[in-house]
Amino acid sequence: MVGVPNVTRADALAALRNPLAFIAERWTPAPRTVQRAALSALVMSVVIVVTGGAVRLTGSGLGCPTWPKCTDDSLTATGAMGFHGAIEFGNRMLTYVLCAAVGWAIIAARSEKPRRQGLTRLGWAQFWVVMSNAVLGGIVVLVGLNPYTVAAHFVATSALIAVATVMWQRTREGDAAPRPLVGASVRQLVWFLVAASVLLILVGTVVTGAGPHAGDSSEVERMPVDWETVSKVHAVLAWIVVSLTFALWFVLKAVDAPRAPLDRTRDLFLILLAQGVIGYVQYFTDLPEVLVGLHMLGSALMWIAVLRVLLALRERRRPTLDLPGPTTEAPVGSRA
Repeated sequence: MVGVPNVTRADALAALRNPLAFIAERWTPAPRTVQRAALSALVMSVVIVVTGGAVRLTGSGLGCPTWPKCTDDSLTATGAMGFHGAIEFGNRMLTYVLCAAVGWAIIAARSEKPRRQGLTRLGWAQFWVVMSNAVLGGIVVLVGLNPYTVAAHFVATSALIAVATVMWQRTREGDAAPRPLVGASVRQLVWFLVAASVLLILVGTVVTGAGPHAGDSSEVERMPVDWETVSKVHAVLAWIVVSLTFALWFVLKAVDAPRAPLDRTRDLFLILLAQGVIGYVQYFTDLPEVLVGLHMLGSALMWIAVLRVLLALRERRRPTLDLPGPTTEAPVGSRA
């Protein structure tokens, strides 16, 4: 049996003043633990996109008609509120699971030795995005699912996915200055790809805001644009992203780029193909809810894949002392 160490009054006061520092002094997680913590936050940020889509697609957006309570008289959904109340309240509860995952990532990053302040800042950035998006989600309910607030809610979640993806990648790297793996022209092409992907996501929110799935069975305001026209613009942007990805793969092959950028570009291309098939099928089958939900999942996965392509264009190494010789650099984890 291992005894439980005594906690002195000084320890208790230190834990109250700075609990993260208190934990970090007593625990050093393995690198794999930090990576898994960051990955859990990323996975939950994607899950919250899917469950948020389920709320809208089942018409449960006003299942809890107020915020922060579910009703004026109850913090939780009641039996009388039925299926829609359970769906909306369940999605709200998943926000706490997301907070727990982000909190775990922050604690693990803060406790890693040597201390990596940049990694911890990425964890805190996720926390503040989650908090602000929770408030925005409440505003969405209070204004009766106004489509512009719904669009902003989705864009904020995309920002959360971006920060979570960067943190996950950084857990597998060192803190040395990034070293480019490809030339400036290739990096510029990838930035065009990122910009086109951002436009694709933004126009996708307009498609949602103008489309038939308003999020509730009651009369909900829609964006005053022609849905079919904006859907065609969305499709054109999707083809631009596919074309840029295809061109990037050929350019990377031509310049004999390292394996990581090629693999990430291939993964992105496959996701885009699957996303395109789902998009066209849902368009020509009058937007069945299941396919729309899969398309939302595909949007999140596409955004992660685009960011991974961008991050694969450089590597960061961790300086290590190889005594008694000079300082050398050794790669940490994946080059991607």
